[in-house]
Amino acid sequence: MLDIFTVAATVFMGFFAIMNPIANTAVFVGMAGDMDHASQRATAIKAVLTAFFIVAFFCLLGKAIFNLFGITLPALRLSGGILVFLVGYHMLQGNSSKMHSDKNEQQKDSDDIAISPLAIPILAGPGTIATAMNYSAAGGVSNILVTIGAFGLLCVITLVCFLLGKRLIALIGIAGLGIITRLMGLILTVIGMQMGIQGAHDAYQLFDKW
Repeated sequence: MLDIFTVAATVFMGFFAIMNPIANTAVFVGMAGDMDHASQRATAIKAVLTAFFIVAFFCLLGKAIFNLFGITLPALRLSGGILVFLVGYHMLQGNSSKMHSDKNEQQKDSDDIAISPLAIPILAGPGTIATAMNYSAAGGVSNILVTIGAFGLLCVITLVCFLLGKRLIALIGIAGLGIITRLMGLILTVIGMQMGIQGAHDAYQLFDKW
């Protein structure tokens, strides 16, 4: 039971660092700040639900995707580690990663910003998906359920942050956002490096068996 809680805490912190709900709240406020309250609420709910279903899909079908394309777990950990490391590196510089942002963030209100860019790639970008598949594919059903549950909890937290967006940003301030972004970036670089090291170790053992 203790191991499950340890895995759950590890998965949750990994997702929390890569999604960074506080920083993403600033993005949400910037994009949906001119909408009325009802539209903001609908946009936030749609974005979070879409991101959840995307990540849950890859968690549930991760191993099937591996088998279909002949992908090994070490390969995922190596490539996923690089992706997560790059996201964390950009955050350490105080910037949003290009993989979890959209070049055309200034969209009209008529555009469905809930799906793109909020759900994809800001909330459920390549780094988030790679992290989800790494955790869920590493074990059995329990790992899949823990990964989906941890991401679901983070989605709830993100939704609350979005709904309290303007007040939350006013409370934290620009300086506070910068500090949080850099701290999350540091955690992500370490997670990415750990994924890469584990992938290299697993790849060595795999080739050694051959």
